[in-house]
Amino acid sequence: MKQKKVPMRRCIGCYESKPKKELLRIVKKTDGGIVLDFTGKQNGRGAYVCNNPECLDKIVKGNKLSKEFEIEVLKETYDSLKKQFAENCGSCGEADSSKSGGGAVGK
Repeated sequence: MKQKKVPMRRCIGCYESKPKKELLRIVKKTDGGIVLDFTGKQNGRGAYVCNNPECLDKIVKGNKLSKEFEIEVLKETYDSLKKQFAENCGSCGEADSSKSGGGAVGK
């Protein structure tokens, strides 16, 4: 029986490729707003980040969303993303940090 292909995406914080279901999607909506998409189905341009607060911090420090979405992202937007992350995924980083290693995933 043929195995189903697992979609892989790259975290813009740590640049590791992981299965899409393990990452959070950040969406630039058509109206220009930027939000976390916990369903993975909102309309708009998407970028992915690990469920790890350290990766979110790397995105903020490097202003990586501005580069990814090719627009100017304000500090208030990053603050809003951090707040959404803390409210909805506060325990995600703790669960993810117990995993060790790196390297290739899904081989």
